[in-house]
Amino acid sequence: MTLPLAFTPAEADLLGRTADALCAYLGKPVIAEIVTEPDEGYEWALFALPLGPKDEDGDAPHVQAGGPGARFLGNCGGLDLSDGQAVDCEFLWAVQLSDLEGVRYIKVDAQGEEVAWTDTLTDLLPFGLQETEAPPDDEDDGSEDDE
Repeated sequence: MTLPLAFTPAEADLLGRTADALCAYLGKPVIAEIVTEPDEGYEWALFALPLGPKDEDGDAPHVQAGGPGARFLGNCGGLDLSDGQAVDCEFLWAVQLSDLEGVRYIKVDAQGEEVAWTDTLTDLLPFGLQETEAPPDDEDDGSEDDE
């Protein structure tokens, strides 16, 4: 069954690169995972920090990432998550797909509040990861030919 609201391969790639950039920025592993809501007909991508045994419970919102059949994005901060075990994490934020007119993406903050709506994924991401266009192929390479 194909979901009507599913991330495209290009969107998934961009979300994965965002998770990798967050790993580098925070200096900690960041897990990004696409979660399917089959009864609702849409997917969402969560971003989370894995919790270690010494991490305090605190007030940070928690989520389970992974498990059998998990669809991780990016390199998962170098973590080996291939065993299919769920990982306790601190929930950072999520991007949910939407069928509202002019709104494909909804950003959900750590408290579960919808905080941003847009039709352009890069508008919701913390880093500018747009693909840069290659310069045009000019036959003139700028050098002058001596005659």
